[in-house]
Amino acid sequence: MSQKYPIIVVTGSSGAGTSTVKNAFEHIFIREGINPVVIEGDSFHRYNRAQMREELVKVEAEGGILSHFGAAANLFDELETLFRNYGEKGRAKRRLYLHSEEEAAPYDGLKPGEFTPWEDIPENTDLLFYEGLHGVVKTEDVDVSRYVDLKVGVVPIVNLEWIQKIHRDNAERGYSEEAIVDTIMRRMHDYVHYLTPQFSLTDINFQRVPTVDTSNPFIARDIPTADESFVIIRFRDTVKFGVDFPYLLNMLKDSFMSRRNTIVVPGGKMGFAMEIILTPIIADMLANSRRAKAEE
Repeated sequence: MSQKYPIIVVTGSSGAGTSTVKNAFEHIFIREGINPVVIEGDSFHRYNRAQMREELVKVEAEGGILSHFGAAANLFDELETLFRNYGEKGRAKRRLYLHSEEEAAPYDGLKPGEFTPWEDIPENTDLLFYEGLHGVVKTEDVDVSRYVDLKVGVVPIVNLEWIQKIHRDNAERGYSEEAIVDTIMRRMHDYVHYLTPQFSLTDINFQRVPTVDTSNPFIARDIPTADESFVIIRFRDTVKFGVDFPYLLNMLKDSFMSRRNTIVVPGGKMGFAMEIILTPIIADMLANSRRAKAEE
């Protein structure tokens, strides 16, 4: 962790809704005049799209497991190095994963599913913001979490997570339902061993819980709306960030506390809740950063 060069991560599974939290952070960054360097978790996959297909065939032929959730398909050591270097010096290297034709268009000779070359991140950024699968990952060999100043988990109940993934991958990526379900099943081992443990290390978890029947996510015709949900917000250490629960309860109509460190808010207020919770935390981080840099 670094006072001079703060690192914020939003971590969650594919289909968890991390983009919603990312949007809340973007609003804060724009409103507060913050200049972040943004890191996408996909850029630390070990293989490009074509290579991953080839590796899957090899591994499955041998009876093994390979998924984007696990260590074998990711560069955890490179992610740890990036966080360490940024925390120490405000400098590091990154690359981009090109998801679509639109993203690949500015890069001559590169196609969707490939990576851009590694390059230095921009100078004079205020903080590093990571969004992806492994922002708090910890294994026997690496500990990415120790370099992070604010760890945010996005963890809808698993049936809702699967519904969101099925609908997104079908609508946006053209995958069949059978292929998506196969991917979910193939990832389950790595989900349990690499994804789930992170949410015991996060500072704040946002968990959306629908109030409609999601008992069979594989036949759901639509995604439960925000207004058909509650959001459970859990703080690992309420003292660390000076959480003012009476203020939050007053600001968030129809919210209530379910435990001493947990507040429940209507799903439609999730974005607003994120902004009023996260804005003062980020302001304090940047104030500490400016002081630390001035004392150099």
